[in-house]
Amino acid sequence: MGPLTLVVDGKSSSGFSSDVSTRKMQGLQLETKKFFASVNVRDETPFDFLRTLFEGVIAGGTAGVVVETALYPIDTIKTRLQAARGGGKILLKGLYSGLAGNLVGVLPASAVFVGVYEPAKQKLLRALPENLSAVAHLTAGALGGLAASCIRVPTEVVKQRMQTGQFTSAPDAVRLIVSKEGFKGLYAGYGSFLLRDLPFDALQFCIYEQLRLGYKMAAKRDLNAPETAIVGAFAGALTGAVTTPLDVIKTRLMVQGSANQYKGIFDCVQTIVREEGSNALLKGIGPRVLWIGIGGSIFFGVLESTKRFLSERRPNNQENSKSE
Repeated sequence: MGPLTLVVDGKSSSGFSSDVSTRKMQGLQLETKKFFASVNVRDETPFDFLRTLFEGVIAGGTAGVVVETALYPIDTIKTRLQAARGGGKILLKGLYSGLAGNLVGVLPASAVFVGVYEPAKQKLLRALPENLSAVAHLTAGALGGLAASCIRVPTEVVKQRMQTGQFTSAPDAVRLIVSKEGFKGLYAGYGSFLLRDLPFDALQFCIYEQLRLGYKMAAKRDLNAPETAIVGAFAGALTGAVTTPLDVIKTRLMVQGSANQYKGIFDCVQTIVREEGSNALLKGIGPRVLWIGIGGSIFFGVLESTKRFLSERRPNNQENSKSE
């Protein structure tokens, strides 16, 4: 049997080659354009601001209370580690000290945050190009954090003063702080709080949303509860580790009280580094990453479950189910 001869038409070969190269170029262009997860919300149902606000407030408040209650002891240990100067010992008693008073602030703060975040995110996703979804998530996270800071800061000040043993009850803490330091005492460390929380909120929600969208596009389905928890945990742990130095500075400024050991953010950093070394800026990173990682899984899990629950009970959804 003679050798087989492969006959190729030159025209069809060149056409095939050019077609392949064209497709490759288009693929490269698509990859370049879609560096961030692409979101198209323009073709979805019309934007209902009040409904989105209402569902965000309910879901945010629920998620905030659940995660704060579950992880409060870890947060207490983290705060005591960061507040201890030099080689001070850490007490492991009263790990739930100040929880009740803290929940009074956490509930509205979480509700306000998500209540602002969700409508802002939807508006920005509609206004910005599809491939800039990350910008929408970053901006919405920062706006939510800024709105919630008015409630978060006094809550955080009272909580951390109680965690470090300065007060035994939230009402006494508020009364004594105001009498000794004035109303501004409730907003001690406000600048450092924004310095930590605005980047934290923006990064955490952006990382979570981008990972969730990317996974959803790859799997071609919505995430289930365990998958949402894993994505939330990763986003929380990563963001918590990166922002630990900012958290240390915020804690020192908030718990110093009327002693005024630090004159401001920069003086606080310089004093810590000079007296305790630069490693002191990473104090509590272990409990913080653990706390925020587990907290992220719980928070986003409860948040998405509550949003799904509320969405299924919208009037239009109920009418559709009845008609079917």
